[in-house]
Amino acid sequence: MKRLYLHIYLTVLVSLVAFALISGATWRLLRDAPELEDRMGAVLQFADLALPPPDGSPAEVMAALERLHERFDADFALFSPDRRLLGNIGPPPTPPPIRPPRWREGMGREGMGRDAMGREGRPHAHERPQFERGRMLASIALSDGRILVMQRSFGWLDMAPRIFLVLAASAIVVAVAAFPLARRLTRRLEALKTAVDAFGQGKLDSRAALTGRDEVANLARSFNHAADRIEALLAARKILLANASHELRSPLARLTMATEMLPDDIDPKRRAEIARNIAELDQLVGEILLASRLDANVDSAADAEVDLLALAADEAASFGAEVMGERITLRGDARLLARMTRNLLENARRYGGGSKIEVGLTRTAEGIELSVADRGPGVPEAERERIFEPFYRLPGAQERDGGVGLGLALVRQIAERHGGRARCLARDGGGLRFVALFPG
Repeated sequence: MKRLYLHIYLTVLVSLVAFALISGATWRLLRDAPELEDRMGAVLQFADLALPPPDGSPAEVMAALERLHERFDADFALFSPDRRLLGNIGPPPTPPPIRPPRWREGMGREGMGRDAMGREGRPHAHERPQFERGRMLASIALSDGRILVMQRSFGWLDMAPRIFLVLAASAIVVAVAAFPLARRLTRRLEALKTAVDAFGQGKLDSRAALTGRDEVANLARSFNHAADRIEALLAARKILLANASHELRSPLARLTMATEMLPDDIDPKRRAEIARNIAELDQLVGEILLASRLDANVDSAADAEVDLLALAADEAASFGAEVMGERITLRGDARLLARMTRNLLENARRYGGGSKIEVGLTRTAEGIELSVADRGPGVPEAERERIFEPFYRLPGAQERDGGVGLGLALVRQIAERHGGRARCLARDGGGLRFVALFPG
C-alpha cells in the first residue's frame, strides 16, 4: 500500500468492525452462559417438590409459587396445558406458545421413580432462556402438561459486570490484533528519527533504511538524498579549503624569503609591518588547516595518558603565566591539548589588558577543569558564546588588535574532540575565565 493515510484509515475501520463482531459474539456467549442453565436446573429440581399436583387448589399453587419466588428471587407463573393462567407471583407474563416440550437430555417419561413425598417423578423440560427488554424469560414444561414460566428483570447494575467483561474482552482482542500494524509503522518512524538524529550529531554517513512504498518510505528516501548532497558539499568544501590553505604555504614562504632579502635601507617600520602581516597570514593558514583536519576527523585524538599539569606549565612558561592545581592525567592527544592551552594563553595575553594570567587545573564534580583567567575588560554576556564562532570579532574590535578569529574556535573543537566543552565565564572582581571541561 502506497499511502500512509490508507494504512491508518483501514486500521481504524478494521478495528471497529472487529470490535463490533467480537462484542456481539462475546455478549451472546455470556447471555447463554452455563450458570443460567444451572439456575434453570435448580428451579426444576425445586419445582418438583414445591408445586402441587394438577388437582391442587389455587391456594396450594400460590403458596408453591411464593416459595419459588423467595428461593430464586424471580417472578413465577403457572399455566395449564391449554395456556390458562393458574397463578402468578409478579406481573403475569405472556402465555407461552403451544408446542411440544423439548425434553432435557437423559430424561424420559419412564423410570423417574418417586420423590421424597411419594409422588411419581415428573419428567420435565425447559426452553432456552430468552432476554428481552431488560428481563430474562424462561418456560419450563412439566410432564403433566402444565408450564411454569420464570421471569427476572435485569437492571444496569445487574448487567454492568457482563457489559464490562464484553467491552474488556473486545478491547483486548482488538488491541492485540492492531498492535503489529501500529508497531510496524512506529518502528519505521523511530528508525528514521534515529538516522536524522545521528546525522544532526555529525555522523554524515548516517542513512535511513528504505522499507515500504508509502509516505514514510518517501520521506526516508528524500532524507537520504539530502544527506548525500550535504555530505558531498561539505566534503568538497573541506577539500577546497584544505587544498587552498596548503597551496598558500608556497607563496608565503617566498614572501618571507623576499622580505628577508630586502635592502637594508628599507624603513624598519615598513619591514616590521610586512613581516607581521606575513606572520598573521601564516598563522591563519595553519589554523585553517588544523580546523579542516579536526572538522574532517582526519586527526583522531590519540589515546595516550597526558599529564595536563606538566603540559600547562610548559605552555605557560612562554607567557609568564602562573600555574596552580593538582597533577591530573587525561587520555588524549598531547599535541592538540597543547595547542588548545596555547590559544587560551595567547587570547589572555592579547585581550587581558596586560594583567596577570593564571592557569588552574582542578577536578570538580563535573569533571577535569582546565582554566585560563585574566583581569582584562571582559566580554559582554551576550557575546560570550559567539566568540567561539570562527572569524567572529567583538563589535568595535580592529584588525590591528591581532588574531585571525580562529583561536577560540579551535579551542572548542579540540575540547569537543576529547569529549569535553569550552566556556567563557565572568570572573569575580573583573576579567574573564576560559574553562575547558573534560569528563573524568
